[in-house]
Amino acid sequence: MAITDLTGHTIGWIGLGRMGYPMAERLAKAGCDLTIWNRTRSKAEPLTKVGAALVDNLIDLAKRDIVFSMVSTSDDVKQVFFGENGVLSGEEKPKIVVDCSSISVKASAEIRTRLNGMGIKYISSPVSGNGKCVKAGKLAIVTSGPKEVFEEIKVYLTIIGGMGVSYVGDDELARTVKICHNVFLGVVTQSLAELTILAQQSGVSRAAFMEFINMSVLGSVFTKYKTPLLVNLDYSVTFTPELMRKDMDLGLAMGRSLEVPMPVANVTRDIFQQSMGHGNRNTMDFGIVLDYMAKCSGIEQLVSEDAEIIDGLEVI
Repeated sequence: MAITDLTGHTIGWIGLGRMGYPMAERLAKAGCDLTIWNRTRSKAEPLTKVGAALVDNLIDLAKRDIVFSMVSTSDDVKQVFFGENGVLSGEEKPKIVVDCSSISVKASAEIRTRLNGMGIKYISSPVSGNGKCVKAGKLAIVTSGPKEVFEEIKVYLTIIGGMGVSYVGDDELARTVKICHNVFLGVVTQSLAELTILAQQSGVSRAAFMEFINMSVLGSVFTKYKTPLLVNLDYSVTFTPELMRKDMDLGLAMGRSLEVPMPVANVTRDIFQQSMGHGNRNTMDFGIVLDYMAKCSGIEQLVSEDAEIIDGLEVI
């Protein structure tokens, strides 16, 4: 996105973890007027080399036109905005808040009500992908809130994602879409894990199986970028089993409230729980369920195939 396409807002950014850092980095590299804050300052400091300004106090972001947040939980979102010494603890207020975190519909609605009561416009904008997707310009973004506000900030979302940005309507509909998406993500991952093990036990290499899947109508950006995990056992964390369980629980709770049966999601959620019981909670990617499926199939130890893999996430 050329700098001439920018609309001249000042931007604040909260949260520079595995996802937040590369997302904010894309804004900085595009030439946006960006000021950042992170709980651990040292993790944010490298972004100053590409044009971002770093502040020590959240309240210093209050004078920004737009403030983005990318944190772990709804409690984190509430704390950084409404907590003691939070962004909104003083007299100054941003015009727009955009939250990209994965939180529940209920929590997001509560945040919207509080922000709107302060005269602040609010956009729900959760994302799908991992840090490598962000760097490759293949992050998917779904958005809801007032349409005119979405149009005002769309240019920045496009910079962050590099792909199309979906607008799905008003209020918290983006949260619903993201939760449904992540339940699907869990189910697909579990299915890929068990079928990859089935193929291996039948004598097919995992690399050959995934090469076919990726060329078939079932292949996707996701199956391609999970191939290094499934074939070469690269369990580098993109999304932890604990976070996946959280999102599965959110989806199942939504299903119960709307009387929608979700039998496959229920079983998948319990399999992730069982996997976590084997010590796979926060130190490995949620795709570690592959290892759990192997053990359930009598395979004591999976071995990397050390295959040359193209994951489709070349940095752009």
